[in-house]
Amino acid sequence: MSLLQALQINPALFVAFVALASLAIGSFLNVVIHRMPKIIERQWRAEMADANGQTLPEEPRYNLMVPRSQCPACGHAISALENIPVISYLVLRGKCAGCKAPISPRYPLVEAATAVISGFIAWHFGFNWTTAAALLFVWSMIALALIDLDTFFLPDDITLPLLWAGLLINMGGVFVDLQSAVIGAVAGYLSLWLVYWGFKLATGKEGMGYGDFKLLAAIGAWLGWKMLPLVILLSSFVGALIGVGLIVFARHERNNPIPFGPYLVIAGVIALLWGEAMTRYYLQSL
Repeated sequence: MSLLQALQINPALFVAFVALASLAIGSFLNVVIHRMPKIIERQWRAEMADANGQTLPEEPRYNLMVPRSQCPACGHAISALENIPVISYLVLRGKCAGCKAPISPRYPLVEAATAVISGFIAWHFGFNWTTAAALLFVWSMIALALIDLDTFFLPDDITLPLLWAGLLINMGGVFVDLQSAVIGAVAGYLSLWLVYWGFKLATGKEGMGYGDFKLLAAIGAWLGWKMLPLVILLSSFVGALIGVGLIVFARHERNNPIPFGPYLVIAGVIALLWGEAMTRYYLQSL
């Protein structure tokens, strides 16, 4: 019996396999979250220098694969044994093997959360192509949420490919038909675009960034236009709850900005898993 056959006939094995494999995906997402903003910043600097006729000094190669991960405190290159998801952090007791500087607990938390969410998706959708598509969607959303949380920036390098991937996947009607996906992409972008300009004209301030428009467009491309009202309501509700909590318990200043991307991500994942049931319940209650 092949591995694929074993995974197909044994749901528990399939869920465990996806969860364990997703630990490695979570480790890669940590790299994306850390390096993607730096890569884009380098590109911006190079473009600005080129536009101004300047020449920047040559920098070492830097992308998602090169150089190897290293300790930011002492430069110790992290070996393969020190880079086993979650386990290495526990064995090293959350400290660098070279200088004993503390390692942020967010790294194993992202790995563990990715594994748990991925395992739940495998259980929810079962052994089929829908699970593969849903995993791609959720992994991208995790990266976007944490990049936005760190930098208040949603990179086009992720949001735009995610949008196109949603349209391509729904050519086969994986989540919705292609017409609903196209309308969802357009409506997702325009809805927040209108909110942005309405708020700016009324207050003279920018309430959100263009990355939020593209993220909602990507969610619309994946889940269809019918899910957009639910996603907007859920993201606003979650944002209000967390915002009030930050002000009350963390003494967050009211005028300090809070990224909206993570709330869209939370709402998008909820809609992916339970959106149809929630919408159906709401319509029946009306």
